[in-house]
Amino acid sequence: MKLIRSILIAVMVLAAATAWSKPLTINLGFTSAKGSSYDILASKFAELAGKYSNADINVKVRCCGQLVTEDEAFKAMQLGTVDMYVITDANIAPHFPLMNAFVLPYIFQNAEHARKVLDGPVGKGLADKLYKETGVTLLTYGGIGYRDFYNSVRPINTMADLKGVKIRVPKNDVMIATWKAFGASPIPLAWAETPPALQTGAVDGGDNGTSFIKTQKFYEICKNLAILDHFSYVNPLFASKRVMKKLTDDQKKIIFKAAKEAGQYHSEVMAKDLKEIRAWLGNEGGMAVTYPDKSEFIREALKVQDNYAKDRGDEFKQLLKDIRNAAK
Repeated sequence: MKLIRSILIAVMVLAAATAWSKPLTINLGFTSAKGSSYDILASKFAELAGKYSNADINVKVRCCGQLVTEDEAFKAMQLGTVDMYVITDANIAPHFPLMNAFVLPYIFQNAEHARKVLDGPVGKGLADKLYKETGVTLLTYGGIGYRDFYNSVRPINTMADLKGVKIRVPKNDVMIATWKAFGASPIPLAWAETPPALQTGAVDGGDNGTSFIKTQKFYEICKNLAILDHFSYVNPLFASKRVMKKLTDDQKKIIFKAAKEAGQYHSEVMAKDLKEIRAWLGNEGGMAVTYPDKSEFIREALKVQDNYAKDRGDEFKQLLKDIRNAAK
């Protein structure tokens, strides 16, 4: 009897050891294609998580909306049906309205200001509040992207040069208000309507993430590119409460370390790509590239920020104040 009991205990111990040694699999999704900015962040995180855990954590990267769409992803993480996801800031705001602060024009006056906000007390406080209110963990904000302005009318050197220029904008109140403040004539259009509108002259230009200007070949239609850095965006990496509860304390440390380093890597790659694509557009793309003085644009953008914030609560107003103070 004692022999049988000993054998059973040994089997149970062996089974437990085998279960413990089995790698934890985490599915990390995003909507864009392989090789995209999302993929760069996700793949680096997966690589580092595997490296630092000695393959005890296996992050499987799922591109192209294989898990859910980006619109559905945040809610899915709250429900625990998705482990991790990369989501742009605009698609987080419906679930956590404070994230709308990042949609405002010149919310970051330059790259240094952005990193001070995201990597400092403001960014940490926002992530903590997001977890408290939604149960979703923000692992890293990742790199910063920018929308560049292109048009077929004239080079833009001052705000006065925008007068009368018809600019395609998304159906977004903040963007419409911003371009009006800059003196242009914004025309809200869906993305699908944008290429034909540019080709027919229904609009004179627009603003997009720099890589889109190249991939969509807008440089063939619009020969003027102004580097304003007026709208920026982040694409944070999130984790569900369900998957975080599966981790031991040591595994959590590994996840946060891998996320931090992946975010730093992503920032470096995005900055490098931004510089290279802008150079390509000005050379091979044949665009006239200008770098207007941003001071007058920032002055008007601050008014747009104030007008937007006045209808929000005290928390939003305080967040806006904290972000501004980080630039000092």
